[in-house]
Amino acid sequence: MAAPRKYPDELRERATREVRATGRPIAHVAKDLGIRKEALRGWVRQAGAGRGERDDRLTTAEQDGLRQLRQEVAELRRANEILKAASVFFAQEIGRPRTRPSR
Repeated sequence: MAAPRKYPDELRERATREVRATGRPIAHVAKDLGIRKEALRGWVRQAGAGRGERDDRLTTAEQDGLRQLRQEVAELRRANEILKAASVFFAQEIGRPRTRPSR
């Protein structure tokens, strides 16, 4: 589970919109809004990727899809480990000689 976000989504959108619309330096906008400049820099980069302006980052939709695929892979790996353990258990059971209960 992801950690809770320190800044609300509305603030993120407002800050990235202000940087884009005004052309002011990220550090100045961050200082005015009381946020870390590196956080704002990352938001601006991600917003650019989401608009298709950047090729060096995944879009938000691509990140969500990748996160989901990684979760599915982890779940499938856990299922495979369970199946491997079960097959070992049943293979041992088959290899044991069966005895008839005495009457």
